[in-house]
Amino acid sequence: MAFTDVEVQEAREAVCAKADAADLFRLGLIYSTDHEDRGPNFIEAHKWFSLAAMMGSEAARSYCSELKMEMSREDLTLAQRAARGWMLENQKKSETATKEAA
Repeated sequence: MAFTDVEVQEAREAVCAKADAADLFRLGLIYSTDHEDRGPNFIEAHKWFSLAAMMGSEAARSYCSELKMEMSREDLTLAQRAARGWMLENQKKSETATKEAA
């Protein structure tokens, strides 16, 4: 599955406007596939799946588990740090989305 630049931009804009599990999951899918002919970026994919899982996405939780098997310990640490960093920067948006999902 390949994503176009337009689809990537739409997903990023949606996350910037309102962080919800579906858009975060979509970014995870984008980065877990052959994005812009550069191959998958498991660190970014895990970050987005992890964030979507925190907002209640069971599919994202499953994808995180699968990616862990493909990643080195160092890459997993980088992905977790990136997710925490994103949460700190976007805490208000993510709290609103989590409350709405509940």
